Amino acid sequence: MQIQSVTPARLVTAGLAFGESPRWHDGRLWVCNWGTGEIIATDAHGNREIMLTVPAVLPYSIDWLPDGRLLVVSGREGLLLRQEADGRLVTHADLRGLSKSPWNEIVVDGRGNIYVNGGGPAPAAGEYFGPGTIVLITPDGAIRQVADDIAFANGMAVTPDNTTLILAESHGNRLTAFDIAADGSLSNRRVWADLDGYPDGICLDAEGAVWYADVPNKHCVRVREGGEVLQTVTADRGCFACMLGGAARQTLFIAAAEWRGFEHMVSDARTGQVLSIEAPAPGVGWPG
Repeated sequence: MQIQSVTPARLVTAGLAFGESPRWHDGRLWVCNWGTGEIIATDAHGNREIMLTVPAVLPYSIDWLPDGRLLVVSGREGLLLRQEADGRLVTHADLRGLSKSPWNEIVVDGRGNIYVNGGGPAPAAGEYFGPGTIVLITPDGAIRQVADDIAFANGMAVTPDNTTLILAESHGNRLTAFDIAADGSLSNRRVWADLDGYPDGICLDAEGAVWYADVPNKHCVRVREGGEVLQTVTADRGCFACMLGGAARQTLFIAAAEWRGFEHMVSDARTGQVLSIEAPAPGVGWPG
């Protein structure tokens, strides 16, 4: 049985372009403000600060190494960048030899393994994306592909025991799970949940459920493994990504914006918002 959220989402901040890749870090929500090159941080009251401007328009995504250094996927350039202590951005990994298609999302697990998705073969005529891949960058700097043939790779999350990676396949209408081996390799690919929607960004909670954002359906949905819908939070615009954060990691933050198609993603429109709602269970795993 589907349980609709009885508490409306609260507006945290507005005036963004497209908020993507939200992460809870050092007491604030960090968001990639696609279309501007900005990475911003906002507190629960909507006070925000530009933390970094990167030479990428979109897509770009963020996470952190275990030592606290920021990683930025510069998707169209095919580079994974790292911010040093003095603020400089340097190349952490060069993905251009693996694919000339844009890279998308990133997650760093609890052992320092970095997973980046996107890339893959060139799209067919008239299409924006071809089949996606996942690459692994290990702590020693080795790079290898660990999954392929993904139907528009989007959000990823790793369980707190570092044994399972869950992936949103937006054009496959599903969440897909992989077992993570000791060396970071992925195996035992399986459907975690078939969905009535288009999952974009995702996050995990302590009850084993996944929240996923859905752009065309303008909502975020909490589901169990197998696909049972537990809760739905609706919005008046597309929901691109979500992240559990706050003092107890029990606030669901939602990055939402009006969707006008891929060809209009870069514009002067500033319909992006961050919304929030109190969640039934705290966030766990990675990204954290």
